Amino acid sequence: KNTVIIMTTNLGTRDISGTPLGFTSSSDTATGYDRMRGKVVEELKKNFKPEFLNRVDETIVFPQLTKEELLQIVDLFIKRLSDRLLDRDMTVEITVPAKEHLIKVGFDPSLGARPLRRAIQHEVEDQLSERILTGDLNAGDHVHVDYVDGAFVFTTGRQPGRESLEAEIAALEA
Repeated sequence: KNTVIIMTTNLGTRDISGTPLGFTSSSDTATGYDRMRGKVVEELKKNFKPEFLNRVDETIVFPQLTKEELLQIVDLFIKRLSDRLLDRDMTVEITVPAKEHLIKVGFDPSLGARPLRRAIQHEVEDQLSERILTGDLNAGDHVHVDYVDGAFVFTTGRQPGRESLEAEIAALEA
C-alpha cells in the first residue's frame, strides 16, 4: 500500500564542492549544512517542476564526508583487499600518509567517494598484482605500503612470526 522511492542527485554539488574537507567546528558544520541544504533545495526547484516536487514527501540532504569518514572508507576498501590477499596467505598494511594521499587523489566533492575505489585499485592493488605476477610477492609475505616523497613505497617482508613457525614446521618434518 505504501511505497518508498529513494532518488539521488548531484544537483547543487557544484556550488558546495568548494567547501573545506573536515576540520570544522560543530557550529561551522551546522551553519555550513544549512547553507548547503538551502543550495541543494534551490537547485531542485530550478531543475524540477513544482508538480513533481509536491509529490515528494521528504528531501534528505547528506552532509559532505569528513576526513575521518574518508579514512574509514579507505580502511574498508583495504580490509577487502587484505581479505583477498589472505586467500593467498599474504598480508598488507597501509600507513596514514598513504591513506591520506589516496583520499587526495581519489576524492572529489562533486562525485563523493566513488573515485576512491578506483584510486586504491590503481595505486595499490595494481602494484600488488604486478608483484604477485612477477614473483616478488609470495605466500607468507607481508607488504607495508607507505607514501614518501611523492611516491608510494611498497616494502615486502615475511609475515610477523612467520620465520619461527616455518622453522618449527621444518624441524618437525626432519
